[in-house]
Amino acid sequence: MLRSLIPFIVILPATAYSLISLWSACTFFKKPGTRGKGQENITSPDTAHLTLGITIIKPVKGMDAGSYDNFASFCRQEYDGSVQLLFTAASSDDPVIPVIERLIADFPAMDIGLNVDPTIHGPNYKVCNLINAFPRAKHDIIIVCDSDIRVTPGYLTSILAHFNNLQVGLVTSLYRTSIVHNTATAIEATGFTAEMIPNVLVALQLEGLSFALGASMAVKREALTAIGGFEALVDYLADDYQLGNKVHRAGWGIALDGCFVESMMKAENLKTVLSRQLRWARTMRVSRPGGYLASGITLPFPACVLALLVAPTLATGLAAVGLLYATRLTVCTLFSRLLVKDGLLPRWLWLIPFRDLLAFSSWALSFLGNRVEWRGVRFRLKSGGKIEEIA
Repeated sequence: MLRSLIPFIVILPATAYSLISLWSACTFFKKPGTRGKGQENITSPDTAHLTLGITIIKPVKGMDAGSYDNFASFCRQEYDGSVQLLFTAASSDDPVIPVIERLIADFPAMDIGLNVDPTIHGPNYKVCNLINAFPRAKHDIIIVCDSDIRVTPGYLTSILAHFNNLQVGLVTSLYRTSIVHNTATAIEATGFTAEMIPNVLVALQLEGLSFALGASMAVKREALTAIGGFEALVDYLADDYQLGNKVHRAGWGIALDGCFVESMMKAENLKTVLSRQLRWARTMRVSRPGGYLASGITLPFPACVLALLVAPTLATGLAAVGLLYATRLTVCTLFSRLLVKDGLLPRWLWLIPFRDLLAFSSWALSFLGNRVEWRGVRFRLKSGGKIEEIA
């Protein structure tokens, strides 16, 4: 009897974590004014309205899927305050610059600027762009937003409401992908719904946020100055994690906004997706080594393999695996349909086991090397998340 229970004990951490993530998500979305442990007094976007001046800095390099529409979504905000949209590039030959020039012509009433400066301050070239553009920022709320992000008209109003709480120094946003072009991009997109968003919401509810998500980060100028400005991030690969963590350690609160931003994916092949997954895994491993190592116990794939190995009979092992995946697939579908609302599931539900295999492989391989590739440049990861370029 005891031997028959062993495979079910083996799957318990992964199964329990899946249910905890659903509870965390329901708690977050049911009570918008509650943003996790230590942030209970953060004002709900539904009950507050601010019109602070905002500078949105967008570092750009090359074209993304729907670049013009991505940029234009920031020009169509239902927001009454002053907004400056500042693009920053390293080269005047960048193919995205004509798109920005078209945007400036199409929205003459909008304060849109372009900063071109090739100055290198360190190995993170995205942060170099931010450093180069920052002197032109006019306002005290600085939003850093990736170039492939598209937002809804209520995005700025939702973000700004959190700053009613004077302790909040940074507001970050969850992101999703609702449009996929092939199986490879679906593998990555379902990872947002099945892994990234659940992990963030569990962290939020259990310990509060001590990091930021790079898709959208709104930071007070005062908080940014307190950590040494963007210059403090230029030696790190995970500049988003470091920005949030440094703001947190400086004594400021971090709020998570419930207004999703959309990450617009290009059609990519599986090799490119796998390379990016490994880069993210190694980045997380060096940024949060203890927590990342411990996260292995919640991964479904090794739990299934171990359950089959220790089960006294194949039928018992398959029953344990079936229970785990009945729970996991149900939870993932609820996330996709009711909470994230990305429309990916159940169409791509069959990919979740492959997604879990990829997650475990990336987790394991992250410990077997310190080299990553980012935008065609190879880097070596150093202790604490710093990087150096490999010639």
